[in-house]
Amino acid sequence: MIRVLVVDDEELVRSGLRLILEAAGDIAVVGEARDGAEAVSAVARLRPEVVLMDVRMPGMDGLTAAAHLLSQPGATKLIMLTTFDLDKYVHEALRLGAVGFLLKDTPPRDLAAAVRTVAGGQAMLSPSVTKRLIASYADRRPSRAETARKQLATLTGREEDVIRALARGLSNAEIGRELHLTEATVKAHVSRMLAKLGLANRVQAAILVHDADLG
Repeated sequence: MIRVLVVDDEELVRSGLRLILEAAGDIAVVGEARDGAEAVSAVARLRPEVVLMDVRMPGMDGLTAAAHLLSQPGATKLIMLTTFDLDKYVHEALRLGAVGFLLKDTPPRDLAAAVRTVAGGQAMLSPSVTKRLIASYADRRPSRAETARKQLATLTGREEDVIRALARGLSNAEIGRELHLTEATVKAHVSRMLAKLGLANRVQAAILVHDADLG
C-alpha cells in the first residue's frame, strides 16, 4: 500500500481526496492536515511516502511547508495541489524539489495514477498541465535564461536531445522510441544528466529547459 498524507484547509476537499485515493485499492490515506504546520508535524509522525498538499492555505501555506519538508534528509515525495489560474507559487515549489502538482479538478483515475507514479520514483510531468504552468510562471529574465543556457551547454548532444524530450513530458520509453534508444539507455542518460547539472529530478530539468527558452 502507498501511504499518503492529504493536506488542505477545506475538510470537504480532504474527504473527497481520501475517498478517491482509497477507492484505488493500493493507496492508504494515513492522515490529514489542515495547514502546513500540521503537515510538517504529521510527516514526522506518520512517515508517508507521498504528501498531497494544497498550495494556498491560511497559517503556514503549502510553499513554506514544502521548503521545510524538502530540506530534510530522505524527504518525502511531494505533490502540490493547485488551481491553474491562481497559483503562481507552483513554479517555486517545483524548484524546491516538489515532484509535480495536480489541478483540483483532476479526474479520480488520473489522481491515483499520479500518486503511483510519484511513489514509484518518477516525477509527475504532464505535457498538458505541468508544461503550461511552468511556461506561464517561469521567470524569463535574460540573466536567468543566459545562466540556464550555460548550464545546458555542458551536456553532450545526445543528453541535450534527451532533456528537450523530457521537458515535453515524455517518459523514458517514449524518449527511447523517439530517439531510437533503449529505455535503459535513456534512463542512464537522464541519471548522468541530472548529476551533471546538479538537479534533483526531471521536473527541475524541465524547468531549466524552459528557463533557457529551449522547451
